Amino acid sequence: MNRRILRLAIPNIISNLSVPLLGAIDTAVVGHLDHVYYLGAIAVGSIIFDFIFWGFGFLRMGTTGLVAQAYGARNKRETRVILMRVLAVAWTGSLLILLLQYPLIKLSLIVVNASPEVEEYTTLYYQIRIFATPATLTLFSINGWFLGMQNSKYPMMITILLNILNIIFNLIFVLGFDMNVDGVAWGSLIASYIALVLAVILYKRKYGGVKLEMDLKEILDPVELKKFVTVNRDILIRTLCLIFSYAFFTAKSAEMGDTILAANTILLQLWYISSYGVDGFAFAAESLVGRYKGARDQEKLGQAVKYTMFWGIGLGALGTLVYSIFGEQIMYVFTNKTLVIEMGLGVLVWTILAPLINSVCFIWDGVYIGATATPAMRNSMLIATVLFFIPVYFISQPIVGVHALWLSMTAFMVVRGLTLSLWAPRQIFNKSLLQAIRKT
Repeated sequence: MNRRILRLAIPNIISNLSVPLLGAIDTAVVGHLDHVYYLGAIAVGSIIFDFIFWGFGFLRMGTTGLVAQAYGARNKRETRVILMRVLAVAWTGSLLILLLQYPLIKLSLIVVNASPEVEEYTTLYYQIRIFATPATLTLFSINGWFLGMQNSKYPMMITILLNILNIIFNLIFVLGFDMNVDGVAWGSLIASYIALVLAVILYKRKYGGVKLEMDLKEILDPVELKKFVTVNRDILIRTLCLIFSYAFFTAKSAEMGDTILAANTILLQLWYISSYGVDGFAFAAESLVGRYKGARDQEKLGQAVKYTMFWGIGLGALGTLVYSIFGEQIMYVFTNKTLVIEMGLGVLVWTILAPLINSVCFIWDGVYIGATATPAMRNSMLIATVLFFIPVYFISQPIVGVHALWLSMTAFMVVRGLTLSLWAPRQIFNKSLLQAIRKT
């Protein structure tokens, strides 16, 4: 089982870490430009696209769980139908986003009360990158399908190419052509479409394309469509809560001034790096739990849960150790602004604790998605957001200032991990499965 987990997880970790690496390099490049508001614009612009793109994260997560179960049940035809179904949703969503792009940016800037300079360059960044939407949502769908088919190699290849190209283009445009946030946006746009071309090539190479005899009746089958909608609705709500927490964090940071916004942006990059690493094992959990649930193999399902949790927490502990030793040195990589570094060091302790604390809820997310136990995952996120994240911030902010943002984020992650752990015996396991886990 450990071998299967690592075979899936290692490519996922490699590809996942390339995502925050891109954000880290963007932050480092922009963080060394003349004005700190460039970094603020990238932070606010990224949050806007987090709302837009992560809001459609169910295209990846929901697809993986459903396809993995069809794969475990050896229903090849259903795996193809799910792909067509999710692509139809992705293309419809892309069209709606492009049609609504103007009110989306206006509303976003009203919500985020940033400085005039940050708003100006956020708008510039947004107006370019928004046209990457069709490629991004299609890639979500295809990568989720690959993972459900127990193929983590292809998403790794696609994601690595995407982010390497993104980094290269960003360096060329920003450092070579003397651009700023517009160079970062153009890099993202061009890289997204090149990565999409690779995804289509890889799909056709291994899976031979979608069967022509599949018709609209199969895609719109009422029973399967209801399951598809239910799972993805719950994941959407869960994802919107997650996005809200990060957006709230960034918006409140912006209200505290460009220096705090810049410092918190850098530290959030370190959160992303650790979370994307642990998510490699969460993605493995999605694939394996879905596969064994579809195959009705209770013993292997239990082993998959136990060992992915072990590996995820271990990697989280390693992240905490690295940040505790090298946290200050890492900050100097991102910026040479003394005030930003001093501000970041003042709240660094929260980033040191984050990898170990957060790893529990990340792995449970993968387990629940693979088992399509999405209502419980949704409820956990709502409880963590409404009953803890928001109240903790407003209660503690007058007392501890900027630390309240980090305290509320930490409480948010702890509550997610606790609720998902407490609900797992009823939502994921049954009596025979619990016995199988104890034997392993």
